[in-house]
Amino acid sequence: MADQIPLHPVPRSTQRRAAYYTSAATAQRHNRYQVEDESSHLDEMPLMMSEEGFENDESDYHTLPRARISQRSRGLEWFICGGWKFLCTSCADWLINLCRRKKELKARTVWLGCPEKCEEKYPKNAIKNQKYNIFTFIPGGFVLTVTVVREAVDEFRRYKRDKEMNSQLYSKLTVRGKVQVKSSDIQVGDLIIVEKNQRIPSDMVFLRTSEKTGSCFIRTDQLDGETDWKLKVAVSCTQRLPALGDLFSINAYVYAQKPQLDIHSFEGTFTREDSDPAVHESLSIENTLWASTVVASGTVIGVVIYTGKETRSVLNTSNPKNKVGLLDLELNQLTKALFLALVALSVVMVTLQGFVGPWYRNLFRFLLLFSYIIPIRCSLELFSLSLRVNLDMGKAAYGWMIMKDDNIPGTVVRTSTIPEELGRLVYLLTDKTGTLTQNEMIFKRLHLGTVSYGTDTMDEIQSHIINSYSQVHSQNSGNSTSSTPSRKPQSSAPKVRKSVSSRIHEAVKAIALCHNVTPVYESRAGVSGETEYAEVDQDFSDENRTYQASSPDEHARVPQATKLHTPFWPENLLAPHELVALVQWTESVGLTLVNRDLTSMQLKTPGGHILTYYILQIFPFTSESKRMGIIVRDESSGEITFYMKGADVAMSTIVQYNDWLEEECGNMAREGLRTLVVAKKSLTEEQYQDFESRYNQAKLSIHDRNLKVAAVVESLEREMELLCLTGVEDQLQADVRPTLEMLRNAGIKIWMLTGDKLETATCIAKSSHLVSRNQDIHIFRPVTTRGEAHLELNAFRRKHDCALVISGDSLEVCLKYYEHEFVELACQCPAVVCCRCSPTQKAHIVKLLQHHTGKRTCAIGDGGNDVSMIQAADCGIGIEGKEGKQASLAADFSITQFKHIGRLLMVHGRNSYKRSAALGQFVMHRGLIISTMQAVFSSVFYFASVPLYQGFLMVGYATIYTMFPVFSLVLDQDVKPEMALLYPELYKDLTKGRSLSFKTFLIWVLISIYQGGILMYGALLLFESEFVHVVAISFTALILTELLMVALTIRTWHWLMVVAEFLSLGCYVASLAFLNEYFGIGRVSFGAFLDVAFITTVTFLWKVSAITVVSCLPLYILKYLKRKFSPPSYSKLTS
Repeated sequence: MADQIPLHPVPRSTQRRAAYYTSAATAQRHNRYQVEDESSHLDEMPLMMSEEGFENDESDYHTLPRARISQRSRGLEWFICGGWKFLCTSCADWLINLCRRKKELKARTVWLGCPEKCEEKYPKNAIKNQKYNIFTFIPGGFVLTVTVVREAVDEFRRYKRDKEMNSQLYSKLTVRGKVQVKSSDIQVGDLIIVEKNQRIPSDMVFLRTSEKTGSCFIRTDQLDGETDWKLKVAVSCTQRLPALGDLFSINAYVYAQKPQLDIHSFEGTFTREDSDPAVHESLSIENTLWASTVVASGTVIGVVIYTGKETRSVLNTSNPKNKVGLLDLELNQLTKALFLALVALSVVMVTLQGFVGPWYRNLFRFLLLFSYIIPIRCSLELFSLSLRVNLDMGKAAYGWMIMKDDNIPGTVVRTSTIPEELGRLVYLLTDKTGTLTQNEMIFKRLHLGTVSYGTDTMDEIQSHIINSYSQVHSQNSGNSTSSTPSRKPQSSAPKVRKSVSSRIHEAVKAIALCHNVTPVYESRAGVSGETEYAEVDQDFSDENRTYQASSPDEHARVPQATKLHTPFWPENLLAPHELVALVQWTESVGLTLVNRDLTSMQLKTPGGHILTYYILQIFPFTSESKRMGIIVRDESSGEITFYMKGADVAMSTIVQYNDWLEEECGNMAREGLRTLVVAKKSLTEEQYQDFESRYNQAKLSIHDRNLKVAAVVESLEREMELLCLTGVEDQLQADVRPTLEMLRNAGIKIWMLTGDKLETATCIAKSSHLVSRNQDIHIFRPVTTRGEAHLELNAFRRKHDCALVISGDSLEVCLKYYEHEFVELACQCPAVVCCRCSPTQKAHIVKLLQHHTGKRTCAIGDGGNDVSMIQAADCGIGIEGKEGKQASLAADFSITQFKHIGRLLMVHGRNSYKRSAALGQFVMHRGLIISTMQAVFSSVFYFASVPLYQGFLMVGYATIYTMFPVFSLVLDQDVKPEMALLYPELYKDLTKGRSLSFKTFLIWVLISIYQGGILMYGALLLFESEFVHVVAISFTALILTELLMVALTIRTWHWLMVVAEFLSLGCYVASLAFLNEYFGIGRVSFGAFLDVAFITTVTFLWKVSAITVVSCLPLYILKYLKRKFSPPSYSKLTS
């Protein structure tokens, strides 16, 4: 990101746009874009405009760069230089869009339990990940057999996975009771019952729940990547109904907006018409249950509003595409070159004939004779199948080797067409939750300023807590005659140095109270039979308790939740697992959170006593404040305490002066720990009443409400008592750090795309060493307009060698106005972290990198929200983990642990690419050499269009005589696996594509021409009397030359290669001895072109040997000299 990098580079297609910017910006700099700040002249860049430049209409700016481009002339020059291609593409796109015209999505009215009342026909609620249908999967003939079979197997596996999902049974509520229906048979308007831990099959509006509170928790990790639970609220009108069957006794409907992508918003209404007056209730995101989420508590009933391809999860999933490897594309380019060579050679031969007679007939004869040049599907003979068949069989072999590798157990190859893509990757885009991390937080450190406690000294904290609370209860029992509890805060007494025990007691109590965690208990009985739906007994034992930090959806309305009296906790910007880890730690040391509702929470002491605290106020985390607070009143003493915790950058100015906080925060951060500063402040009744009146008044303000509320809260945040500093470790996947380091050393740029919060993503980037210790991090400030994006991009451009952290909203703004500039800068970063990304955004980022860089991308994830990204990437890898198998099933490769990606790329990716490149070029060489011999033969015999070899000879040459040695190249390897893992820098050479390029192709063409000429001219020079001797000598020398060339190409011998060489040679020798008599002399077949008496003589042997030596020995010498004076990089390591 050096200053000299232009924000508008001038690649081929953008020269006109760059010229416009440089000229227009100069001409208008003194009027429209007048610069106010003199310092801005330091950067004479197209983007470097002053803020005045953004006072104009943004639509003008959006179209400004395109205005000049649209004025380019479209004359004959434009048509010849590419206009014809543009017109053809436009016509094709128009036809495709006409055929694929999508149905317009509309809002709908859904009657409860009455699907037949729907005015329109809605899609089936079936999942479809298949790429083909019966009309698009028509075989293209025998030449496609191998490819078709492989694709059919892959497609059948997808069909089976889809069928398994679509066949899941759900309970549907009808007038006659419950009936079981398949997921694919669910219709809009159905009333569906979903049990705990069951997947929600379609998008529904939440009507009823078994939970007494009228709310339930759902897990959305398969939708948005967040593992924290979301709180959902049932429609109050239906929740209040006495019994489940009463849903059919009311006349009600739901109005739902048209299907859309946004998973964080919903607008609708619930109307009950049979009441007087009619009941109208607004619906928002908190009243919805999206498909692919999982019910985490209770049992729910919902009315289906969207099904199938109209659900939020499917709308956010890109359609699967047919992935074609880069090596296949490169081979296609080389094949086109071979086709041109074929046509040119045929035209030359007809020209040299003098266009005698029906020349066009001779042209087609030559095209058929030389068709062996093109080893692809278009040729009619079996030889022409060799390239496609060999590559497809090779890819199948690579997949089998990957799945049989004991070092990466559980790996599955689901797309067998692109194993060599693993060796060409430049960008790796990874999810965070469940991919780099294990979704497990562990409390590691408690620091009190003068003393620090780690995992090995937690028992000391537990003993202090036990002693502290035993003393408190003994004092309370001794003072039980006191009638009025003291309301005096402790801060009014003279400051006395507290003992370590009391400081630990205060710190643990603060951690146990300052959070938004709710204890959740398993139900004793589910809803079955005639059991009353609304009331369920719960078991409040310690063994039955789990903790959840509820995280409402982004746009959920807290006031409505408060009105419904549901435990709706405001959104926290800390990882929910971190909050749960803190509460679990307090339980482990003796202070247990046993209950919480909207107004109070209860703690259990080590002695079993219950302490009740009333929640007076709660202040949620925000990205601006980076802290949360809570005001509670102790039921027993009446003391009011304000607890607060947050990031050290926010808390350092709030707490009282200290000399240790900054240093210890740095120490913990270097250990990869997530730090939180905890503080408290005691309040008198008068202080709190004054605060409450000002706070309520600020909340009623119409103008600048948020600023006024923040100002009132900040009046409390002064001179708070620093209690402790906590350190929590987010458990990373095994060997994540060395794996990421290996990938970086291999030249792979890593981008982390996550739906999680900015602070969490940044911390994981540091702890996983995605961002190295000596690298700075540039956090891209939130931007909403073009002007803000412009200024922030300029600030980012001045940074050097720093990682980028950006949110999804800011990314959208940058891509809207400065797509090319942003991608140009981001690609210069050593690492990029995109947080708050939707599934669609993840896929969009992948496509941006593919479009702007032209490099191969790999996406890896483990959740349903990663499917779009995985399918959009050139190579998709899914991890089978806690978030389910959806990503694993949709991926091209499935692994069980993130660390396995190292071996998958460094070893199997390298081998697959190197082997396929060698195999493809050798098969082309095999066709070129025999076509050269045919050309020489025709030239010598007056350009006659007569085949040199006929019948079984050509079939045998393409199959049994050379197939096994050539295919044995799939066992070759240039570097041992241990060496490839030890020196990942070797991977960089693979991304340059040097193993298969026009340079290597031309080398093989020259080799083929040389060897074909030597073999044919040698046979013509050395034969004596009969023409059949020419065929015998040349064909035998050809077979031996091919076998020796395979040996020349091999870098590491395998015993199967030796077997293949001798097996092919043995088959040829056996055919000389036996097939002559089998076919008989005189027929136009194998026997008619071989003289058995001649091939058993010494003359035949020395002539064949001489020709073979002349064709191969120079190549062996050249290979030796090249390895001697210009060895490849890997040979220096293996020597």
